[in-house]
Amino acid sequence: MNGQQQPVQLTSVYDPYVYQTLTSVIGKNIVVQTTRNSLQGTLANVLPDHIVVEINQTPFFIRTQEIIWVSPS
Repeated sequence: MNGQQQPVQLTSVYDPYVYQTLTSVIGKNIVVQTTRNSLQGTLANVLPDHIVVEINQTPFFIRTQEIIWVSPS
């Protein structure tokens, strides 16, 4: 390593179909099943690595990799 620090490379799983589908329901009520539990609220934002679901005016940030399914409510 010669005392030099190796560059860090980040990788992320990005599913363009899930991203595109979720962007079409921003502002609508949804149910999201994750690997831990399910949440029901308004889809506030969609980014490549996570979504933001608002429940009682509180934002919940959910990693896209943790999502099992999403359904309109």
